[in-house]
Amino acid sequence: MGSVPATVSRLATGAEMRVSGTAARGTVVCVNGGQASEVEGTWSATIEWLVGKLSPRLPELAFAEVRYRVKSWRRLDSCIADARAAIREADSARVVMLGFSMGGAVAIAAASSPKVEGVIGLAPWIPDQLDLEPIAGKRLTVFHGALDRWLPGIPGVSPASSRRGFERARAAGSVGRYALIPGGLHGMALRSPLGKPVRLPRAERWADLVEGELRSTFAHA
Repeated sequence: MGSVPATVSRLATGAEMRVSGTAARGTVVCVNGGQASEVEGTWSATIEWLVGKLSPRLPELAFAEVRYRVKSWRRLDSCIADARAAIREADSARVVMLGFSMGGAVAIAAASSPKVEGVIGLAPWIPDQLDLEPIAGKRLTVFHGALDRWLPGIPGVSPASSRRGFERARAAGSVGRYALIPGGLHGMALRSPLGKPVRLPRAERWADLVEGELRSTFAHA
C-alpha cells in the first residue's frame, strides 16, 4: 500500500475490508478474482497495486478492498455476499464497484444495491449464465488487456468473453464503454515472493483509464 494509510475491519459475513482514503465524494468497493479450488481469500495484487496508485491521486474517494472468506467461483454466492456486506459498510451514499477477473461477476451481482452507481470491470469474468439485471440502467465500463487469455495453469479471461458479457449487459439496459489495452495481460500486478505487488506490462495505462473513469463518475454531484 506504500504511503497510503489504510484500516482493516471485519465485515458482518466474516470477510475483511481494507479502506484507504476518505469518502468525501464516494467509495470504490474493490473485489478480487478467484479460482476453481475453494481456498481462503487473499488480498489481490492487482487491486492493491492499483489502489496504491490511485488513492493519492483521488484523495476525495475511499477505496475499500474486500478479502473474501473463500475466493472461488464455486462459492460465487459467498463472494457476492461479502461484496454486499462491504457496500453496506461503506461510509458513503455513492459507490462504484471495481471488479477484477471473477470480481467482475461479483461486482455486477452486487450492483443491485441502490448505493451502487456503476461497475468498472478489469478483465472481468462475466459468465453467460450470470443474471445481468442488477446492472440495468447503470454504467458498466470494461478495461481488458488485449493479450489476456486462459492457458493451462495460467489464469486469464479472453477479451472475447468479456466483450460478449458487455454486449449482453447493454442489451439488458446498461450503458458504458469497452476498451482494449494493447499489450495488456490479465491484470496489473503479481505478488512477489517478498509479498509486494510487482507491476505487469501496461499497468500504468490500466491505472490511467480507471482514474479517468472514476473522475468522470464522481464529478457529478
